[in-house]
Amino acid sequence: MSGNAEFSFADVAVVSIARCVAPITVTSSDIDQLLAPFYDRVDTQPGLLAALAGITERRQWPTDVTFIDAAALAGQKALDESGIGANQIDLLIDTSVCRDRLEPSSAVTVHDQLGLPSTCMNYDLSNACLGFLNAIHLAGCMIESGQINYALIVDGEGTREIQANTIDALLDPNSTTEDLFSNFASLTLGSGSAGMVVGRHSDNPGSHQIVRGFFRAETTHHDLCVGGLENMRTDTRALLEAGTSLAKRAWDDADKDDWSDMDAYVIHQVSQVHTGAMIDVLGFDPDKAPMTFPKFGNMGPAAIPFTLSVAAETLQPDDRVLCMGIGSGLNVATLEIRW
Repeated sequence: MSGNAEFSFADVAVVSIARCVAPITVTSSDIDQLLAPFYDRVDTQPGLLAALAGITERRQWPTDVTFIDAAALAGQKALDESGIGANQIDLLIDTSVCRDRLEPSSAVTVHDQLGLPSTCMNYDLSNACLGFLNAIHLAGCMIESGQINYALIVDGEGTREIQANTIDALLDPNSTTEDLFSNFASLTLGSGSAGMVVGRHSDNPGSHQIVRGFFRAETTHHDLCVGGLENMRTDTRALLEAGTSLAKRAWDDADKDDWSDMDAYVIHQVSQVHTGAMIDVLGFDPDKAPMTFPKFGNMGPAAIPFTLSVAAETLQPDDRVLCMGIGSGLNVATLEIRW
């Protein structure tokens, strides 16, 4: 399948998948109360986050928990649930979008916190909301080629700073309704972390085989969503239209056989509108797609593994799961797992 952005594995599996829930709940009503002076000034009603985005809550970490701490917490949980010792991990990848520094990598601190061996390669992999799926693919390729036996993938995301900055900006006397919508996505973000151990299916009874997947890109849309820790600017409508269009073309082009009748669909969840549009465009049963965004918001690259760990609580052996997401840029990634 080389040359067409599709791949398959013969003996790669999810050994464990874990999530960590940030302990502080921030409701959309809480944010509306903070923005009340802005709403009054621009004559806009509160409630858009719940009514339009479908997000009633999101989470935050305590101020003494860093993005790296959150990633390490999930990594430790994934290790504990896998039964694999830290000394057996050959590769650590941190896919977090959120970071406190440019260098060194976040992965080096996670590596140290988890007590991983000096023989364990470690680095960050960043690709907006798809970093975790990219890391699974990369780890799978290294396992399949015999370079490593086990990989640990982690992701820790936090929203405290960007949401505080967004609220402060909207409370500025010169802000407008247009500013609300260009920064709306910042208010839908949520905090959380996830970890996964990847290894050989044949070496790990009860593991979940990673079967195949594909990637597609349409990078002419790289300017539709641009974000940092301070703020995020999004052309929401254009991003929705371009993202669902790319997802549909990728879906139709892929060698997908019966992907239209999977047992579960774990999709990256931005909001009620985006999630509903993806389901409509791809035409699968919405009852098969577990929803985490209403209570946790958009957790970036942590969203897919976080939601997969929720789905895992009810999945049965041999269930077929499709993980799929759209990342700013634009990129689309899909991964099939046989549970």
